[in-house]
Amino acid sequence: MKAGIVGLPNVGKSTLFNALTSSKAAQSANYPFCTIEPNEGVVSVPDDRLRRICQYIVPKKTVPAALKLLDIAGIVKGASEGLGLGNKFLSHIREVDAILQVVRCFEDSDIVHVSGAVNPVSDIEVIEIELMLADIQTLENALPRAERAAKGGEKEAVIRAEAIRKCLAHLTTTEQPLRKLTLEEPEEKAISSFGLMTAKPILYVANVDENDITGEGPLVQQVREFAARSGASVVPICAKLESEIAELEEADRAEMLDSVGLHEPALATLAREAYRVLGLQSYFTAGEKEVRAWTIPINATAPQAAGVIHTDFERGFIRAEVYTLDDLETYKSEKEIRQAGKLRVEGKSYVMKDGDICHFLFNV
Repeated sequence: MKAGIVGLPNVGKSTLFNALTSSKAAQSANYPFCTIEPNEGVVSVPDDRLRRICQYIVPKKTVPAALKLLDIAGIVKGASEGLGLGNKFLSHIREVDAILQVVRCFEDSDIVHVSGAVNPVSDIEVIEIELMLADIQTLENALPRAERAAKGGEKEAVIRAEAIRKCLAHLTTTEQPLRKLTLEEPEEKAISSFGLMTAKPILYVANVDENDITGEGPLVQQVREFAARSGASVVPICAKLESEIAELEEADRAEMLDSVGLHEPALATLAREAYRVLGLQSYFTAGEKEVRAWTIPINATAPQAAGVIHTDFERGFIRAEVYTLDDLETYKSEKEIRQAGKLRVEGKSYVMKDGDICHFLFNV
């Protein structure tokens, strides 16, 4: 699963990407379009449950869950018509599963704003309108072919044509993104290959200055009010500060965090929230070799979860042995959990719960 970092030019996307991925892969400069090709990186998802498990099962290594991130070049007004290399940049957004939109919520006369003034809601709307216009274009291009195929009476073709018409009607009459439109599962599947951008879940990242790291200022409040109306979430983050923290040695980070009143980097909150927005959760495997968080979609079954480790595990799935972190903290070891009768045996229909600790039995 991959999340794309988007926004207007000069809002801090590349600075945020570098901080998240602890790298300097993305060029950051005080002018538009310093990023052309997208930068891709992987970010660990902080999870205190790993530390708690390791208090009782001491492994040789610990492996957290991870997310793929794509740093996408700035989108400008007119992007859907090709302005600012818009068509190329929009195609990169089609590849991701969720959008992290960085919104500038700080004043700084030394950093150019592409619109000439800082207005976070206007910035959000510029991106949203361009993505909607691009989606309309995609759907209008697809509709004639879909309708020709539907005349043959093939069920999937009929569903696809109807789904396209529903999406077009929603975009053109309500002027709202497709994430606010509810489609039936077969309809969603029929148009999934289009990569419709406004159907993707979104998280707003309010890039604040160092005097408002908790995001209490009026600019962030505007973003929160906008997000609340669309059912989205907001994470305030000072990309400049976070990039400085990310460059410090581990031993020095706690001191700097304490000095600015944070108990953990805001990047940790952002990574966890992005994970949630993508519809993901974690389960754990725990042994002397490693304690590891595995990423699965919410509502994944036990065989599907096993398949994340290896396809053979899903193909030859027999059963899962499952216990909880609460069980581990109560009984102190897996052996005691087993003896207490708290180790559950689950079959193929079991729907995984966030935080399950598992062993899978399989036979190929």
